[in-house]
Amino acid sequence: MQTAPPRVVGPADGKAGFLGSIGVRFMLDGDCSDGGFALVEHPMSAHALAAPLHKHAREDEYSYVLEGRMGALLGDDVLEAGPGDLVFKPRDQWHTFWNAGDDPCRILEIIAPAGFERFFSELVDLGGVAQADPAVLGALCGRYALEMDPSSVPDLIARFGVRFPAEPLVR
Repeated sequence: MQTAPPRVVGPADGKAGFLGSIGVRFMLDGDCSDGGFALVEHPMSAHALAAPLHKHAREDEYSYVLEGRMGALLGDDVLEAGPGDLVFKPRDQWHTFWNAGDDPCRILEIIAPAGFERFFSELVDLGGVAQADPAVLGALCGRYALEMDPSSVPDLIARFGVRFPAEPLVR
Protein backbone atom coordinates (compact mmCIF):
# COMPACT_ATOMS: atom_id res chain seq x y z
CA MET A 1 0.00 0.00 0.00
CA GLN A 2 1.39 3.37 -1.00
CA THR A 3 0.39 6.32 1.13
CA ALA A 4 0.26 9.92 0.02
CA PRO A 5 2.68 12.35 1.64
CA PRO A 6 1.40 14.50 4.51
CA ARG A 7 0.04 17.85 3.44
CA VAL A 8 -2.03 20.81 4.48
CA VAL A 9 -4.97 21.77 2.26
CA GLY A 10 -5.49 25.50 2.71
CA PRO A 11 -8.77 27.40 2.36
CA ALA A 12 -7.98 28.40 -1.23
CA ASP A 13 -6.36 25.11 -2.30
CA GLY A 14 -7.98 22.59 -4.61
CA LYS A 15 -9.62 22.94 -7.99
CA ALA A 16 -13.01 24.64 -7.77
CA GLY A 17 -15.94 24.29 -10.12
CA PHE A 18 -19.69 24.62 -10.48
CA LEU A 19 -22.03 21.62 -10.68
CA GLY A 20 -24.94 23.58 -12.16
CA SER A 21 -26.60 24.52 -8.88
CA ILE A 22 -23.92 24.34 -6.18
CA GLY A 23 -20.16 24.67 -6.16
CA VAL A 24 -17.49 22.07 -5.56
CA ARG A 25 -13.90 22.39 -4.33
CA PHE A 26 -11.79 19.26 -4.62
CA MET A 27 -9.77 18.90 -1.42
CA LEU A 28 -8.63 15.24 -1.22
CA ASP A 29 -9.21 12.54 -3.81
CA GLY A 30 -9.03 8.79 -3.45
CA ASP A 31 -5.33 8.74 -4.28
CA CYS A 32 -4.67 10.48 -0.96
CA SER A 33 -6.51 7.80 1.04
CA ASP A 34 -5.72 4.63 -0.90
CA GLY A 35 -9.33 4.75 -2.10
CA GLY A 36 -10.82 4.93 1.38
CA PHE A 37 -12.49 8.31 1.05
CA ALA A 38 -12.55 11.62 -0.80
CA LEU A 39 -13.30 15.08 0.56
CA VAL A 40 -14.95 17.95 -1.31
CA GLU A 41 -16.43 21.24 -0.18
CA HIS A 42 -19.83 22.33 -1.46
CA PRO A 43 -20.55 26.08 -1.24
CA MET A 44 -24.24 26.81 -1.81
CA SER A 45 -26.03 30.07 -2.47
CA ALA A 46 -29.24 30.88 -0.60
CA HIS A 47 -32.00 28.31 -1.16
CA ALA A 48 -29.95 26.36 -3.72
CA LEU A 49 -31.07 22.77 -4.30
CA ALA A 50 -27.98 20.61 -4.79
CA ALA A 51 -29.50 17.98 -7.08
CA PRO A 52 -32.66 16.09 -7.95
CA LEU A 53 -33.48 13.12 -5.73
CA HIS A 54 -30.75 10.54 -6.26
CA LYS A 55 -29.12 7.49 -4.71
CA HIS A 56 -25.66 6.00 -4.81
CA ALA A 57 -25.05 2.27 -5.14
CA ARG A 58 -21.36 2.30 -4.20
CA GLU A 59 -20.66 5.00 -1.64
CA ASP A 60 -21.92 6.64 1.54
CA GLU A 61 -21.77 10.41 2.00
CA TYR A 62 -21.26 12.41 5.16
CA SER A 63 -22.03 16.14 5.14
CA TYR A 64 -20.36 18.27 7.80
CA VAL A 65 -21.87 21.76 7.97
CA LEU A 66 -19.28 24.54 8.19
CA GLU A 67 -21.65 27.51 7.92
CA GLY A 68 -25.29 28.20 7.23
CA ARG A 69 -28.21 25.75 7.33
CA MET A 70 -28.35 22.59 5.25
CA GLY A 71 -31.69 20.94 4.63
CA ALA A 72 -31.88 17.32 3.55
CA LEU A 73 -34.45 14.79 2.47
CA LEU A 74 -33.22 11.30 3.39
CA GLY A 75 -35.77 8.71 2.36
CA ASP A 76 -38.96 10.08 3.96
CA ASP A 77 -37.11 12.08 6.65
CA VAL A 78 -36.66 15.85 6.35
CA LEU A 79 -33.99 17.42 8.52
CA GLU A 80 -31.95 20.57 8.98
CA ALA A 81 -28.38 20.78 10.17
CA GLY A 82 -26.26 23.73 11.24
CA PRO A 83 -22.59 24.46 11.86
CA GLY A 84 -20.87 21.53 13.54
CA ASP A 85 -23.57 19.00 12.59
CA LEU A 86 -22.77 15.87 10.59
CA VAL A 87 -25.42 14.31 8.34
CA PHE A 88 -25.02 10.68 7.24
CA LYS A 89 -26.43 9.84 3.79
CA PRO A 90 -26.15 6.05 3.33
CA ARG A 91 -25.83 4.36 -0.04
CA ASP A 92 -28.97 2.96 -1.63
CA GLN A 93 -31.17 5.64 -0.04
CA TRP A 94 -32.96 8.30 -2.11
CA HIS A 95 -31.83 11.71 -0.92
CA THR A 96 -31.07 15.29 -1.77
CA PHE A 97 -29.93 18.38 0.11
CA TRP A 98 -30.09 22.16 -0.14
CA ASN A 99 -29.21 25.46 1.48
CA ALA A 100 -32.10 25.93 3.92
CA GLY A 101 -31.34 29.58 4.67
CA ASP A 102 -30.99 33.08 3.29
CA ASP A 103 -27.23 33.12 3.89
CA PRO A 104 -24.50 31.09 2.21
CA CYS A 105 -24.07 27.50 3.31
CA ARG A 106 -20.84 25.50 3.08
CA ILE A 107 -20.45 21.83 3.79
CA LEU A 108 -17.60 19.37 3.71
CA GLU A 109 -18.69 16.20 1.92
CA ILE A 110 -16.89 12.99 2.81
CA ILE A 111 -17.38 10.30 0.17
CA ALA A 112 -16.55 6.74 1.23
CA PRO A 113 -15.17 4.82 -0.45
CA ALA A 114 -13.56 7.29 -2.83
CA GLY A 115 -14.30 7.47 -6.54
CA PHE A 116 -17.47 9.52 -6.80
CA GLU A 117 -15.43 12.74 -6.67
CA ARG A 118 -14.57 11.94 -10.30
CA PHE A 119 -18.30 12.18 -11.14
CA PHE A 120 -18.21 15.77 -9.85
CA SER A 121 -15.09 16.51 -11.91
CA GLU A 122 -16.71 15.18 -15.08
CA LEU A 123 -19.93 17.07 -14.34
CA VAL A 124 -17.97 20.34 -13.98
CA ASP A 125 -16.42 19.67 -17.40
CA LEU A 126 -19.93 19.20 -18.85
CA GLY A 127 -20.99 22.64 -17.59
CA GLY A 128 -23.05 21.30 -14.68
CA VAL A 129 -26.24 19.31 -14.41
CA ALA A 130 -28.42 22.03 -15.98
CA GLN A 131 -26.19 22.36 -19.08
CA ALA A 132 -25.32 18.71 -19.67
CA ASP A 133 -26.92 16.85 -22.55
CA PRO A 134 -29.43 14.45 -20.94
CA ALA A 135 -27.99 11.43 -22.76
CA VAL A 136 -24.44 12.31 -21.71
CA LEU A 137 -25.60 12.93 -18.13
CA GLY A 138 -27.42 9.58 -18.14
CA ALA A 139 -24.27 7.78 -19.29
CA LEU A 140 -22.24 9.59 -16.62
CA CYS A 141 -24.71 8.51 -13.92
CA GLY A 142 -24.52 4.95 -15.20
CA ARG A 143 -20.72 4.85 -14.98
CA TYR A 144 -20.88 5.95 -11.34
CA ALA A 145 -23.86 3.75 -10.33
CA LEU A 146 -25.95 6.83 -9.56
CA GLU A 147 -29.71 6.86 -10.04
CA MET A 148 -31.16 10.34 -10.49
CA ASP A 149 -34.82 11.37 -10.67
CA PRO A 150 -35.03 14.70 -12.56
CA SER A 151 -38.83 14.59 -12.31
CA SER A 152 -38.49 15.19 -8.54
CA VAL A 153 -37.26 18.78 -9.01
CA PRO A 154 -40.63 20.60 -9.35
CA ASP A 155 -41.96 18.97 -6.16
CA LEU A 156 -38.73 19.73 -4.27
CA ILE A 157 -38.91 23.39 -5.37
CA ALA A 158 -42.54 23.70 -4.25
CA ARG A 159 -42.10 21.73 -1.03
CA PHE A 160 -38.90 23.33 0.27
CA GLY A 161 -38.84 26.76 -1.42
CA VAL A 162 -35.54 26.07 -3.17
CA ARG A 163 -34.12 27.06 -6.56
CA PHE A 164 -32.79 24.72 -9.24
CA PRO A 165 -30.63 25.46 -10.96
CA ALA A 166 -29.21 28.10 -8.66
CA GLU A 167 -26.50 30.68 -9.13
CA PRO A 168 -22.92 30.10 -8.00
CA LEU A 169 -22.04 31.38 -4.56
CA VAL A 170 -19.93 34.50 -5.03
CA ARG A 171 -17.63 35.43 -2.18
